[in-house]
Amino acid sequence: MADTQKTVHLIIERQDSPTSKPYTEEFEIPYRPALNVVAALMEIQKNPVTKDGKKTTPVVWECNCLEKVCGACMMVINGRARQACAALIDKLPQPIRIAPARTFPVIRDLLIDRSVMFESLKRIQGWINVDGSWENREAPIQNPYTAATAYEISHCMTCGCCLEACPNVGPQSDFIGPAPTVQAYLFNLHPFGKFDKEKRLNALMEKGGITSCGNSQNCVEVCPKHIKLTTYLAQLNRDVNKQALRNIFDK
Repeated sequence: MADTQKTVHLIIERQDSPTSKPYTEEFEIPYRPALNVVAALMEIQKNPVTKDGKKTTPVVWECNCLEKVCGACMMVINGRARQACAALIDKLPQPIRIAPARTFPVIRDLLIDRSVMFESLKRIQGWINVDGSWENREAPIQNPYTAATAYEISHCMTCGCCLEACPNVGPQSDFIGPAPTVQAYLFNLHPFGKFDKEKRLNALMEKGGITSCGNSQNCVEVCPKHIKLTTYLAQLNRDVNKQALRNIFDK
């Protein structure tokens, strides 16, 4: 049952189209325990009326799993990139300010286009080439010393929190970002993926690759899956340098 004595005050940055100017609207909804930001946005969607009583359009955002698995509901909440489904109202100071992650193109309101991350995954060949099939007895075994690392990195949701927090991602730089870069390290650890390790490392030597990382370490602070991004970026930088030397002596 809602507590009629308490309300939740939200200030939401909105944008009607990709080319229109952003503006803010304030909303006030009834408080109830265990409310998260997604649930608060749903309340506004049911009754899109601003704090001063003006009828408006429902706020547009994206969500899917609501379990901090898909990464779709990433937005900037009180100045920090995070998952709206895991952002509990009880733990947020009010007024709660919500904005889209502007490292990415804004489609409308809080809905963003993360295509750039998937294009970056294509660039570093973020997949395993497997032609044909093999019997189980012939399948390669994952190195037990790297299995834990691979498992940790595989938790990446491609949510974009690390790109939003990174000062080297955006119009001021050509860096493809922590998440796509570290995925190269993940696939280089794979028993089949290591056969394309050289291609991935060479791709990271190109413009926007590993050398564009400024080691600000913002990414590891905001990662919702607590992936040790800076650790793997450092190890990947070592691998890229080794590959650069091989390229020189193999000529």
